[in-house]
Amino acid sequence: MGKVKFFADTYALMEIVQGNSEYKRFVNDELFTNKVNLYEFLYNLRKKLHGEVAKEFFYQFRDMVLLIEDEDIFDATEIKLEHSKKGLSYADTLGYAMALRRNILFLTGDKEFQNLPGVEFVK
Repeated sequence: MGKVKFFADTYALMEIVQGNSEYKRFVNDELFTNKVNLYEFLYNLRKKLHGEVAKEFFYQFRDMVLLIEDEDIFDATEIKLEHSKKGLSYADTLGYAMALRRNILFLTGDKEFQNLPGVEFVK
């Protein structure tokens, strides 16, 4: 069986870097993200780590980046409108839309996504 594909949001990237044991099982899978999530990830890391150390983690995930297409933005807009009461962030909604369009699971621990289809919810 091939590797399982996941779109890792900022929450998932942070948990992987911080060594959360619940996320160790995903390290050998095929992980993807986008530049918006990577920016958010770097920002969160930079609050905790020296700039150069944070950049090293950024570069480790850079090859996982999927290009954001117009259809991703259109789909994310519709998802955000449909779930407006959940308070989904723009970055996470975009990542979720990208995962759905590519038929890969959206890996997150953000409670707003817990019961949505196509989500691998891990705390």
